[in-house]
Amino acid sequence: MDMKKRVSLELRHRSPAEVRELVLDNCRSSEGKIEGITEEFSNLELLSLINVGLTSVADVPKLAKLKKLELSDNRISGGLEVLAERLVNLTHLNLSGNKFKDISTLEPLKKLPQLKSLDLFNCEVTNLGDYRESIFRLLPQLTYLDGYDIDDCEASDSDGEGDCVDEEDEEGWAAPADAELNGDVDSEEDEEDEDEEEDGAETFSAEEDVSLSKGEKRKRDPDDEDDEDDD
Repeated sequence: MDMKKRVSLELRHRSPAEVRELVLDNCRSSEGKIEGITEEFSNLELLSLINVGLTSVADVPKLAKLKKLELSDNRISGGLEVLAERLVNLTHLNLSGNKFKDISTLEPLKKLPQLKSLDLFNCEVTNLGDYRESIFRLLPQLTYLDGYDIDDCEASDSDGEGDCVDEEDEEGWAAPADAELNGDVDSEEDEEDEDEEEDGAETFSAEEDVSLSKGEKRKRDPDDEDDEDDD
């Protein structure tokens, strides 16, 4: 299905201004360009164009509210200047599986001040020896590159703080919980032992009392005394 027809289907009788998310993955663009998307999509916040055969983003319209742009698995190798000019509030950009070879081709992204997350998985540029250091140096506004921040902490689902936890802190946090748990178990076992001891003591005392009572009764039984006299 070509991209223009797919856009029409995705509208579902809505006006372009009503659409906040537009997913056109796996459709086909003619001549490797963006088609059917205009500035009328003024409230669009997410645009996904995964595996649509793009070689250029030159025809992307001005979308002031767009925050997330998915362009993975295409054949784009440059021309990112247009993104900086027309998508000024972009925060997440996925360029994985494209044809970027040099750090310099990503330099236009410096003009996207809100850009927090950039993905370049399976691009040749990731094979450079100082790839991560160079990108973070080039784009200081970035928080996450390929899902990890500059300290190699993984991005959370909410794209807020990373999930990186210092091992010592983690152990320090776990230890009190373990100690408390063990303490509770020991306390329960001690209570059970004490209950068993008390039950045993009560049983013994009861038997002793019964035995004593019988002994006293024997001494006080006159028949027993007569029998002894007859002997």
